[in-house]
Amino acid sequence: MKRMLYVLLAFGSLLAGVASAQVATGSMDVQWDAGAADCNANHPRPLQVHRYNERTYILRESLCATYEGPFMYLLIGDSKALLIDSGDVSEAQKMPLASTVMSLLPTVGGARLPLIVVHTHGHLDHRSGDVQFASLPQVTIVGTDLAHVTEYFGFSHWPDGIAQVDLGNRIVDVVPTPGHYASHVSYYDRATGLVFTGDFLLPGRLIIDDADADRASAARMADFMRTRPVTYVLGGHIELDRNGQTLEMGSSYHPNERALPLGKDALMNLPTVLASYNGFYGQNGMFVMYSQTRMLQCLGVIAVVLLIGMAFGIRWFVRRRRHRYATPEVAT
Repeated sequence: MKRMLYVLLAFGSLLAGVASAQVATGSMDVQWDAGAADCNANHPRPLQVHRYNERTYILRESLCATYEGPFMYLLIGDSKALLIDSGDVSEAQKMPLASTVMSLLPTVGGARLPLIVVHTHGHLDHRSGDVQFASLPQVTIVGTDLAHVTEYFGFSHWPDGIAQVDLGNRIVDVVPTPGHYASHVSYYDRATGLVFTGDFLLPGRLIIDDADADRASAARMADFMRTRPVTYVLGGHIELDRNGQTLEMGSSYHPNERALPLGKDALMNLPTVLASYNGFYGQNGMFVMYSQTRMLQCLGVIAVVLLIGMAFGIRWFVRRRRHRYATPEVAT
């Protein structure tokens, strides 16, 4: 019995090794443009393209075009291509996203490979470039609201279940990861072992709109990825410097920016990280977690209290001055 168990374990290890060996390799040897302290005096290229391998490209919009500096990912299969996110700039004159992406697609029978434009979520810095693809032939744009996401990918019991996109000898798994955004999804490319997590997981600030949903998403991702090879986890932004400090929000210049990739350990440890989050603000290692909605609500309450305090202060001051300079009645 023990011998049989050892044989099964060895066979399982062999299968895992074979699966890992089949993952296509690529290069993350890239220095992303740092932007500029004065974008009017300096004009960095609007869009940077890094060739991870012959079928996988990483694109980033310049920090001078948008301080968000979002990343986009192009995956090319035998019959279709997939663009994950379309960035923060809609104008083609400022950001040649569509023309660049289409130029990277191989030609089959005299026509470019069909392209599917999907998103991690619906915030404008991840979908503003959709308009550039709207009139192009052989391009499908998937909406970002929950109805479009569930219908296109075929989720019948959101957020449970895993969907797949078949690009032709290249399967991409789609994992629901709401929490940052109600219809947020992450993608796992079986061909490369790359995981694309948008704003759900990135080096820096984790803005969490729904803490319970985010924790459930972290557990779902950890369960799904546990036995799968993960080469890199690639998010939607870089928000840390090389010393692990958060970069200034709104800055167009990142001279000492951290590398983009996270490891599988960051993904597997995320449930533990989120367990320490109180629903308002927290920090755990490289991650700064907060609820933008609750912070805005808190600022609103503080603003109202200050206004009320100012109103009472002005009223007290006016009454005091009236009392001080009031003309006494003259007896007759």
